[in-house]
Amino acid sequence: MTQGAHTLGRWIRDRARATPDRIAIVHDGSTMSYGQLDERSEGLAAGLLGSGLDRGDLVATLTANSAEHVVVFFACAKAGLGLAPFNWRLAPPELGSQLDDARPALFLVEPEHDRLADDALGAAAVEPRQIALGGGDQRALEVSSGDARRATVEDDDPLLVVYTSGTTGQPKGAVLTHANCFWTNLGFDLASGVARDDVVLQVLPQFHCGGWNVQSLIAWWKGATVVLERSFDAARCLELIGRKGITAMMGVPANYLFMAQEPGFARADLSTLRTAVVGGAAMPAGLADEWRERGVDMIQGYGLTEAAPNVLVSGKPYPYVEVALRDPETGRLLDGAASGELVVRGPNVFAGYLRRPEETAATFMDGWLLTGDYAERDVEGTYRIQARVKDMYVSGGENVYPAEVESVLQQHDGVADAAVVGVPDDRWGEAGVAFVVLESGAGVSQVALTKWCRERLAHYKVPREVRFVDVLPRSAMNKVLKDELAASLEQEAVA
Repeated sequence: MTQGAHTLGRWIRDRARATPDRIAIVHDGSTMSYGQLDERSEGLAAGLLGSGLDRGDLVATLTANSAEHVVVFFACAKAGLGLAPFNWRLAPPELGSQLDDARPALFLVEPEHDRLADDALGAAAVEPRQIALGGGDQRALEVSSGDARRATVEDDDPLLVVYTSGTTGQPKGAVLTHANCFWTNLGFDLASGVARDDVVLQVLPQFHCGGWNVQSLIAWWKGATVVLERSFDAARCLELIGRKGITAMMGVPANYLFMAQEPGFARADLSTLRTAVVGGAAMPAGLADEWRERGVDMIQGYGLTEAAPNVLVSGKPYPYVEVALRDPETGRLLDGAASGELVVRGPNVFAGYLRRPEETAATFMDGWLLTGDYAERDVEGTYRIQARVKDMYVSGGENVYPAEVESVLQQHDGVADAAVVGVPDDRWGEAGVAFVVLESGAGVSQVALTKWCRERLAHYKVPREVRFVDVLPRSAMNKVLKDELAASLEQEAVA
């Protein structure tokens, strides 16, 4: 048996020995102690290995946030398997494509998502063994003979494979190793901290990197309690903060906006809330002020899946994370106060995209991860994100790459050309507007194209509006001039 020093299966084994009776998870009216979490994950790890899975195999999941999913995570960590948590918000063709890319050996599906799983597998070529997450067949795995403690798990073995969209419009599986997750959590703890007496409210979906590596995993390492919600509900979250004595939480700006818009926000008991981390996008100043007036200090973070995801906290790099600014034209690193593309390196940076060596190589330059984001650095070394180099916008904390949406629109027989731009949205931060050129004589409506997109894309990727135009503005190199399209919308809004 070999267990690397930075493997995460050790975390729950060590914690269970030290504090077996402490509550690790509060979920759906029930609790799970550290001793129970260790025992359950140990049994499942042995069962997974006993069922024929080998070190490095992927276990895919399709589930809302659940205690069972946490058991699966630590079972995979102990058994040397990778966990690929899939996004239940995807449309079947999207999910089918990702299944084909991941090629999981096992597919654990929460019964609520059976139909989506069946439709996705119908669109896919792979045929992984499918088991009901939390069902009787999973329980059978847990009592299978075997000993997960004999498994070999190294620091650089894959632990999480998280799908993230790319500028080509094709989502890719970012491979995060045990070491990546170890160092990003250690850095997070040193910067903003989670103590054993903290009570963490976890509302981010577990198909996101942040659903694991922002507060939750470090909480389980330190012996804190995680109040795990299946999904986000603004009124319920406000009530939980007071009733459960929540001391720490993380959300995207939309989460904090919806809570602030609740009628009970001004009266809600927020007295225990010590740490409120914001990620996914910049927190609007006015919204941050609303929370500060309630006595809650907001901590602005910045990161990306490929960095597991923590990079900056309040404008400064996390411990163990190096950042720099790069001139996008020359590739030269810039000194002093400057503006340029933010680049990152450190033990938190991912191992690469699953089975995509060329795209992985293109993401690095001289050992630095290219983030695709412009940033400004002042004389004191504080960074501020300015804009995106990549063609992307963020809607409700979810990255949306227009190329992916444009590809779906262009598959419609009545569409000759299409371009999508992100625009400000009061509710979601940003939303998409599609500019569409129809084929000659095509009688396609906005309703029809919206329906077409909804059948093939996650709902947050579907354009808020479709506008028909005769031609898209293009440069001499035939590149769509999206700045002109965005400017036309701004001028219309002012008029």
